[in-house]
Amino acid sequence: MLVPAIAPNTTSEFAADVREGLTLRGQKELPSKYLYDEVGSALFEVICHLPEYGLTRADERLLRRYANEIVDRIAGPIAVAELGSGSGRKTRWILEALSRRQRTSYYPIEISRSALVMCERELRDIDSLSIVGFEREYLDGLCEIAQQRKPGQHLLVLFLGSTIGNFDRPQGVKFLASVRQILAPGDSLLLGTDLEKPAAQLVPAYDDALGVTAAFNLNLLARINRELDADFDLSQFVHLARMNYWARSIEMHLQSSRRQKVSIPAAGISIEFKEGETVWTESSHKYSLEEVRRMAVAAAFRCESQWIDEQWPFAENLLIAQ
Repeated sequence: MLVPAIAPNTTSEFAADVREGLTLRGQKELPSKYLYDEVGSALFEVICHLPEYGLTRADERLLRRYANEIVDRIAGPIAVAELGSGSGRKTRWILEALSRRQRTSYYPIEISRSALVMCERELRDIDSLSIVGFEREYLDGLCEIAQQRKPGQHLLVLFLGSTIGNFDRPQGVKFLASVRQILAPGDSLLLGTDLEKPAAQLVPAYDDALGVTAAFNLNLLARINRELDADFDLSQFVHLARMNYWARSIEMHLQSSRRQKVSIPAAGISIEFKEGETVWTESSHKYSLEEVRRMAVAAAFRCESQWIDEQWPFAENLLIAQ
């Protein structure tokens, strides 16, 4: 079941965000959430299977290995809300562990309708599970779900895959605090965080040999062409992934190969690009275990436990709302 969208990504909002990001002084930017239209979501599913991209496999290994232990640490009865479910494949382990002990309501929250459809298809075979998808922004969807909870029911919020890393560090803490404000004491958040590792291991994960990540990034310009009637020539932009050592993050950019002008009629702008100029499309911040614990405390959570994957350093962190 899919709850109808309350216009989370109207054309006018998309146009306004594109106009704001591309007219910034200095570094041009585009919000990373717009990478995930139907084409982008499908490309990201392919990225998750690439040999260079170990993050998703680490996430899945931890969830598969420790799902029962994670669930046992949470007081019930429990309803599950997931921020950015994607296809829902890695969520299966938690939901199966929960559904063996209770009937479970699962609420995936996504801005991509196609991702919600994939998620429902992936998980509908689990016994004792009901699925209601919310096509919303994360916090809007979570507010709606929290307001519908039954008396005495706890919420388990899943924020997996290190999506928290798309925020810069202060904004990441602010986002966690916003989630906490929606929750009640005793509710829980299972937070995935990619841990610090050498650039030689990280950069190829965001610039794979097959060029799938490049296609994923360039699709953002193709989406602007499709939805906002722009005239980006994709052959004149290249995908860049580079390490920002100061921020401890990987950045994805789209670089203009020549001096050019692009018209975006639905956004009411024409944008000039210099040769070599980039548009910053996404960051992925990496963390230490102690840093995650500090973030939790700053957002009014208690870090109950951390499970670590050693093959690709990654952590699942169980945070309890204080």
